[in-house]
Amino acid sequence: MKSPLINEVGAIFIPVRNIEKARDWYCDILGVPAEGEILFNHLYILQTIGTDVVLDSKIYSEENIFRTPAFHFNTNNIRESYDYLKNKQVKLLTEIQHDHYFNFEDPDGNQLMVCKC
Repeated sequence: MKSPLINEVGAIFIPVRNIEKARDWYCDILGVPAEGEILFNHLYILQTIGTDVVLDSKIYSEENIFRTPAFHFNTNNIRESYDYLKNKQVKLLTEIQHDHYFNFEDPDGNQLMVCKC
């Protein structure tokens, strides 16, 4: 039987404490306007090129946060991205590794990654 599943990721869910604060923080670091509505009082869809990121305050708990990055944000300039987040006082977890990637943390403790494409 041929699989009815599509070989495509639709969205990635990130557990966040406060949906409004998380929306504002993610939109700020990505340099996009905080447009669109918060759905059902707990979801915000951060539309990206490719797979969307869904911020979800309903699934938040200390046990559910990402303790290792589950995905990465792309960049064409790893040094500029590192300096940009550092200047925004984002908690950086690593230095730039192999001139290719680094890890950082959102305000809720989720570990994220930036990777040179």
